[in-house]
Amino acid sequence: QVQVVESGGGLVQAGGSLTLSCVASTSGPRITSMGWWRQAPGKERQMVAIITTIMPTGGSTRYADSVKGRFTISRENANNAVSLQMDSLKLEDTGVYFCNAVAGGASNWGQGTQVTVSS
Repeated sequence: QVQVVESGGGLVQAGGSLTLSCVASTSGPRITSMGWWRQAPGKERQMVAIITTIMPTGGSTRYADSVKGRFTISRENANNAVSLQMDSLKLEDTGVYFCNAVAGGASNWGQGTQVTVSS
């Protein structure tokens, strides 16, 4: 069983920064990648950033075009912990951000955290 817990989020002005954190734990298959997805009101959930966690540290990353150069996903330590540094936030970055951990080919989701960017 995989548990995913997010923290961070909140209200920030456009142009500001915010950091989200996520910790995953597993009692079964190893976690091979973690990432952040967001869901804006009335829209489908979309990938924001993903990082592989196969190696003890580091990992390959992938970003949505809309956040490239503004967001950075990184691993916080050798455990299954990742953070998402969000800079130069825009109004359209508003949404519920979900952390995802893939283990044994299955996706596991956190409860989500609200990010609101105001003008």
